[in-house]
Amino acid sequence: MSSNKDKSGTVFSRAWDIISNDNALPPDEKKAILKLIQVLLEAREQSDKRVGDSEEKSITQEIISRHSLMATVKHQADELDALKRISLNLTSNLELQKVLDVLVTEAINLVKHARAVHIFLYERGTLEFGAALNSAGERNKPVSLPRKDGLTYSVAKSGSEIIVDDFSTHPLYKNTNIPWEGSIIGIPLKFKDEILGVMNLSRTITGKFSRSELRLMSLLADQAAVAIFNARLYKQLAQMANTDSVTGLPNRRALDERLQEEWRLADQTKTSFSVVMMDLDGFKAVNDTFGHNVGDELLYSLFNFLAQRMRSSDFLARYGGDELTLVMRNTDLDAAQAVTKKVIELMEEYSFTFPKGKDMKLGITAGIAVYPTHASNPSDMIRAADSALYHAKKHYRGQFVTAKGATGRLDPIQVKET
Repeated sequence: MSSNKDKSGTVFSRAWDIISNDNALPPDEKKAILKLIQVLLEAREQSDKRVGDSEEKSITQEIISRHSLMATVKHQADELDALKRISLNLTSNLELQKVLDVLVTEAINLVKHARAVHIFLYERGTLEFGAALNSAGERNKPVSLPRKDGLTYSVAKSGSEIIVDDFSTHPLYKNTNIPWEGSIIGIPLKFKDEILGVMNLSRTITGKFSRSELRLMSLLADQAAVAIFNARLYKQLAQMANTDSVTGLPNRRALDERLQEEWRLADQTKTSFSVVMMDLDGFKAVNDTFGHNVGDELLYSLFNFLAQRMRSSDFLARYGGDELTLVMRNTDLDAAQAVTKKVIELMEEYSFTFPKGKDMKLGITAGIAVYPTHASNPSDMIRAADSALYHAKKHYRGQFVTAKGATGRLDPIQVKET
């Protein structure tokens, strides 16, 4: 039995030499294979069989071969699981920021020793920050803006991935003050030959990325590009659906959505918000004199002139025809009246070149309603402000009128029988 133990020790020692010199095996796999050999040798000791010198290497190589096959199958299964999860997460969302957040989350889990993932969107030759995630779990904190001669722009312009095995020696990071040590890969996010962005993934270690990691990141980048393209298209379509085709301002649909948002916020925070309905005085005469094309040009010019002078928190939409609606968050009656007065006065600063050098007198009349003083829901707010506008147009053209208390619901029309 003692000779069997000595022989087993020799076999294990030889196996150790073979495995240690096999650079194709990762350290974790080497340990697992040695454990398997040790178990096998202990089992042979119990059966009192002799292990010949020629058998030492074949035992080791057989175990390595079978273990490598199992490891390969496991890697492929893990890759399929990862791709399935990634695909489900990406296709379940059409909101661009959520798509980008999913991408950095998935990417950082694909690579060992990952430090951070950054995604930059590429449009019209310019890179803009999209999303980020680091190993500490911090989101959307860019380390630095892309350098024109740096990794990210190089990937975007070339359309090819760039791997930096060591920050300290690579030409792209020469003469930079980046304190990192490790490696990084930049991958283009490309859809139908169009570069939509760049994904950078950095590690805390130097050296090459494994074939499995490169394959997974490449597959992720392909799906990422499709997801970003779809999210952008969805955003564009949503903007078109909420944009007035003549003026480029938000339309009635967008206004309804904003009113619902302001109403919910005001209700939760117990604050007020204001709605101002405005009508362009003299517009009918413009259409009658010069036609609808000139009328549309005037609406585009004037409405955008006013929109550019609104506060960043204000929401200005085309209600229809020559009517505008202004929604002001956290604004009481005094503030609403001051803003409305300023808008009416802005007409003195506005000028429009009419055909044949003619001039037309233009002005604005407005009606104001404040939540919850004049109405308790969005639809009644519009109706209260519109009613005030109607009164102003009839009696105070070129000025504003404030709604008179809550309007309540309209009573059904009573038809008297004769």
